Amino acid sequence: MMHTSDESAPVGVRIRRQRERAGMSRPVLAGLVGKSTEWLKAVENGRLQTPRLPMLLRIARALELDDLAELTGNGHAVPVSVFAGERHAALTDVQSALTDFRLKTPDRAASTEYLSERLRQAWQVRHASPDHRTQLGALLPGLIRDAQSAARTKVADRRAARRVLAGVYQLADFYVAYQPAPELVWLVADRALNEGYEADDPYTIACSAWAMVQALRDSGRWEEAITLASSAIARLEPYVEKDETADDWRGIVGALAAEIAYVHARRGRHGQAWAHWERADKVARQLGPGYRHVQTSFSMPVMAAHATTLGVELRRPGEALRAAEGFDADRIASLPRRSRHFIEVARAHYQRDEPIAAYALLAKSFRTAPETTRYNGYAREMLHELLKRPPSGMRDDVRQLCESVGVAL
Repeated sequence: MMHTSDESAPVGVRIRRQRERAGMSRPVLAGLVGKSTEWLKAVENGRLQTPRLPMLLRIARALELDDLAELTGNGHAVPVSVFAGERHAALTDVQSALTDFRLKTPDRAASTEYLSERLRQAWQVRHASPDHRTQLGALLPGLIRDAQSAARTKVADRRAARRVLAGVYQLADFYVAYQPAPELVWLVADRALNEGYEADDPYTIACSAWAMVQALRDSGRWEEAITLASSAIARLEPYVEKDETADDWRGIVGALAAEIAYVHARRGRHGQAWAHWERADKVARQLGPGYRHVQTSFSMPVMAAHATTLGVELRRPGEALRAAEGFDADRIASLPRRSRHFIEVARAHYQRDEPIAAYALLAKSFRTAPETTRYNGYAREMLHELLKRPPSGMRDDVRQLCESVGVAL
């Protein structure tokens, strides 16, 4: 019989043993990571391939493991925080606002017009701030509580209040992502969808679906992600065909098509990934170079950035780098999205075993939006590996960047 310390033990066996050690049933762990009991059983029994890093991190957090090596068995300590990042200082306040279930209906609430303006300004802050997570952490608790109150009290204008509340949850999704609280990602995505349905607003539903598609994709629930995105597109298309001025409606259609492309790339389906990318890119070109969807950043420059991501996910780094060279990344208006693009380019160089270029792009990502780099698991993983094998003459540079990002030295 193999023991947990046995380096030959498969990952599935390690997951099962850690689960049993924690006294956790298979349905409970599966629920915590957003998967079915049958999926977890197949992983533990070796009938499914080893989960990818994001899912391994979810499992490690659910099992309250500090060392990812307890699951991977690589013989070296690999702190979960290396990939997941630390808990942001404001996360507790945001979480409290999301889970503060008050039964008493407030006597007064802010107007929907006032809340809409606050939400608009918060989106501007999110895209324009290098420390966007800290800025959102200060804004969200009050905005969440006020929008929830309005949705409960504005009887005459409840649909509008629910649309605003859905938008607040969509914004909160960007804050809770990539933090050690994966349950909050599901919470805000589900609430945003629910508020969209309650408002009976196809556009709000589609914007909320976009966030849920990402949560499903990152949990490996690929068919569900594709089905949800496709149904949201189908629901919007009749409105788009009738109204040629509905740019944002077209924008979210393009953004959902781009997400379908991303899902297919994650699955390794080259033809389907690029077919859906071309569909999304066509929408972006129809909208023109001056258009940008506020929530998703969907635009012509971001579609070019998506091409880099598809190449990386498909393990074709040459394609990824050619796409990156084909446009000016400074045209990506959102600083966090631009910073993420530089991480994707770094991933392509890393796949080609070009550590100097990978380091340079990670450093550029950090200079662009430090908090994007700090909380991106791929960036942290690459820095962890570069720290172990730094390029010649660059040990101090790598150590300095790791220290700035918060990767343990």
